[in-house]
Amino acid sequence: MRISAVSGRVGGIDALEARVMNERDEQTGTPTLRVPVLIVGGSLVGLATSMFLGRLGVPHLLVERHAGTSIHPRGRGNNVRTMELFRVAGVERAIQDAAATLAANHGILQTPTLVGDAGEWLFRDIDPGGGLARFSPSSWCLCSQNDLEPVLLDHARRLGGDLRFSTELMSFDSDSEGVTAVAKNRETGEHLTVRADYLVAADGPRSPVREQLGIGHSGPGDLFHNVSLTFRSRRLAEVVGDRHFIVCYLTSPDADGALLPVDNRENWVFHAPWHPEHGETLEEFTEERCVEHIRRAVGVADLDVEITGKAPWHAAQRVARAYRAGRVFLAGDSAHEMSPTGAFGSNTGIQDAHNLAWKLAAVLDGWAGEGLLDTYDAERRPVAEATSARAAARSAEHSHPGFAPPPGAGGGGPQRGILNVALGYRYPKGAVVGADPAVPVVPESLDLSGGPGSRAPHLWVRRGEERISTLDLYERSLVLLSDADEPGGWHDAAGRLATELALPLRSYRVGSGPDADLVPQDGADWAERHGIARGGAVLVRPDGFVAWRSPGPDREAESTLRQVLNAGLSLS
Repeated sequence: MRISAVSGRVGGIDALEARVMNERDEQTGTPTLRVPVLIVGGSLVGLATSMFLGRLGVPHLLVERHAGTSIHPRGRGNNVRTMELFRVAGVERAIQDAAATLAANHGILQTPTLVGDAGEWLFRDIDPGGGLARFSPSSWCLCSQNDLEPVLLDHARRLGGDLRFSTELMSFDSDSEGVTAVAKNRETGEHLTVRADYLVAADGPRSPVREQLGIGHSGPGDLFHNVSLTFRSRRLAEVVGDRHFIVCYLTSPDADGALLPVDNRENWVFHAPWHPEHGETLEEFTEERCVEHIRRAVGVADLDVEITGKAPWHAAQRVARAYRAGRVFLAGDSAHEMSPTGAFGSNTGIQDAHNLAWKLAAVLDGWAGEGLLDTYDAERRPVAEATSARAAARSAEHSHPGFAPPPGAGGGGPQRGILNVALGYRYPKGAVVGADPAVPVVPESLDLSGGPGSRAPHLWVRRGEERISTLDLYERSLVLLSDADEPGGWHDAAGRLATELALPLRSYRVGSGPDADLVPQDGADWAERHGIARGGAVLVRPDGFVAWRSPGPDREAESTLRQVLNAGLSLS
């Protein structure tokens, strides 16, 4: 019995349809499930993968060994690019609501203790003056993993995702046609055989999937170790006062650590340095020692401290040497580990999921060739390498507790290039046509002017009676933008090719004339903002990255666009 699939347009009237078939092995009686995509791991990246696939109409199964979503307040920083993805996926508002408790928290404080006025702000506001609005309809959001994951889970299930917790991957085998996996329900002991076209491993830094594939790492490895302590303290809010920080680095030589608010009232997290490389064991972190450490770090000898949780964590800089092995893909921590400073790791993982989801949808729905999936590694692995190096440098800049960087590491100021890393990274190679392969993945200065391989520019436009960002157009189809004041040409060519090649390709004429589909607001020159002249065109991928652009008119517009589509989608 095989999957029955009807090829359609992911972003059009016909969504990808597949019947998920259940059967039982005649000899063992083990149930078998057949599904296009199997996701292993149900934390942030696995849940994001499920949600993004669900938005594109791709049936899938997710298995997660734990009984539910995270209960730990960690991984709280969601950068502007991640929030853009959540916006387009229709979940941004729900995440902002879940994050309301810490909505007023801004900046990073570094101080010997919290008593008195000593110390300095490494930065006071992540978006001083509101300048980010020029580049994006979204902004950073401080939403802890334990608050974010339930939102993603809810939306993924509403979109039809089959998400099974307390279900552990026991084994898998891949072949040229797909992957056969065996999963076990940890509550009932029942085994399930899954036959999938593709497997996405979002199973964490110690990924059993990656280990079975024999994929090694590049990078220096472990950087430092901390013990995360959750605790209650009612009086600490009085000591903190109106300094509503994202994190406070407490630098007392005999009691350093990082303090993070959970609710700004009585629940807090403290990261204490841990040195297992010197023989220090986790058992040495007794409740008495932890309470005393927090009191000394804060600077209040009799501070009320009730330890409610203790968990070790390890900061590392590693990137897998390959993101794909046949029908199996790595995403999130299974593909890369980064220092937590700057929250780059979780954001990079969520953006991995978004990059991979549209490519899987395109190949499964038949409008892209199998080679498109190779561009996942070509695009995302260099981003992880550049970002992990930046995360380690940021830990050095912030003097993260427990981190002793090698000589010469870090430097350049506490906010050097953060927006470039979060929003301005680019794909010099991959599913792009006309990108400069010599351009660095993370440029020295922020450049969002529509170059191939970069995130497409944000413009407010009017579509009928609706005011939207151009970024809202990019999710379920390829999009071609062309000049409404230049009749014919690109727009007509896109319409013919969409029909001929059975592509989900939407074409919009941009301008102020009567034929305009999109009218730029605030006097914006859409062509200039996209780095082209009048009569040019820009092709944008479903993930919002520029696939190609023409600087001006082309008498052979249809032929040129056909070549671009064939090359970018691995159709030739």
